[in-house]
Amino acid sequence: MEKAENSFIELPKPRKNIGDLQPYSAPLEGRRNLLRLDFNENTIGPSPLVIKSLRKISRDEISIYPEYSGLKEKVVETLIKQNSNVFINSSEVGIFNGVDAAINAIFHAYGDFNDLMLTTSPTFGYYTPCAQMRGMKINSIPYEGSDFQYPFDKIYKFVSQNNPKILLICNPNNPTGTRLKPERILEITKLSSKTLVVVDELYEAFTGDSVLPFVNFQKIPNLVVLRSLSKTAGLASLRIGFAIGNSKVIDIVKRVTGPYDVNSFAVIAAFAALEDQPYTDFYVNEVLEARKWIKVQLEKYHVKHHMEGGNYFLLWPKSNPKHVEQKLKSSGILIRNMDKKKNLKGSIRVSIGTIEQMTRFWSAFKIIDDV
Repeated sequence: MEKAENSFIELPKPRKNIGDLQPYSAPLEGRRNLLRLDFNENTIGPSPLVIKSLRKISRDEISIYPEYSGLKEKVVETLIKQNSNVFINSSEVGIFNGVDAAINAIFHAYGDFNDLMLTTSPTFGYYTPCAQMRGMKINSIPYEGSDFQYPFDKIYKFVSQNNPKILLICNPNNPTGTRLKPERILEITKLSSKTLVVVDELYEAFTGDSVLPFVNFQKIPNLVVLRSLSKTAGLASLRIGFAIGNSKVIDIVKRVTGPYDVNSFAVIAAFAALEDQPYTDFYVNEVLEARKWIKVQLEKYHVKHHMEGGNYFLLWPKSNPKHVEQKLKSSGILIRNMDKKKNLKGSIRVSIGTIEQMTRFWSAFKIIDDV
């Protein structure tokens, strides 16, 4: 038996694209009981209705496969209540195991070997490995200037001339907060019917730049909008997200997912969170007030920063970012070191919580960076 085991010289080889892949990874361990200002999560937790609904889950609901009936309709109802100009139906909504799974599925369904993927830089780090898994060619156009303006003219020209298979627009962008008006996004969708334009709107609630009130997916079938209940409703650990687009596109994307990818706990929590939209609105307003407060402090003390959209901002400390990161962690506060990100040398990203939480961050940061 020992001789047979030793006869294996090497393991089966993965696809070359996977063997060469640098996976997207985030240091998510050991974060409990700390002030989490590192991954743009909800910092106060979900609605009490969510907790109540999860505690009522029966044994039968755990032992059988999940059911999704009515959830897409609830998403549509909520979006229309938020803005009466939204014109979508349930067949245009796909449910996924977090938006990460939706992004992966979109690339799986539409990204082919040597196809072009276009995005901006810096942006959410998961887009690139999803393209690399499929052997796609990647073109990243940098944000422009010290205020990280969206490179609209360059994107416009590239799409017009190259017809990339997938264009990713993170709006507002993570980590720069850059915002792009919905009208400009629609201009891009009209350039090429061969390009699937994917708009990542995970942080839209904090800025109000959604393209949804401006689009009819019957007329603009090459647009997909991503939404989540992680950043606002506080369901990050349950992993539930939505892709909204033309029903035929959503059907194609769903073909490459498993039949029960989203678990029952996430479905039940999503219903409860959507039922308690006032709680989510309350939290968003708390963040917006805290955003105003911390901006005043940064400007008063002349701390270099960039704050435009989303529930986060960039800050350039006088000290080494790694030193600031470590010192803040020893004070019980987590932030994200962006020093190695392209065009973000010397910076950190700080998520925005409540005024009380930002006061705690500011008090610690002032001492650490000698503000």
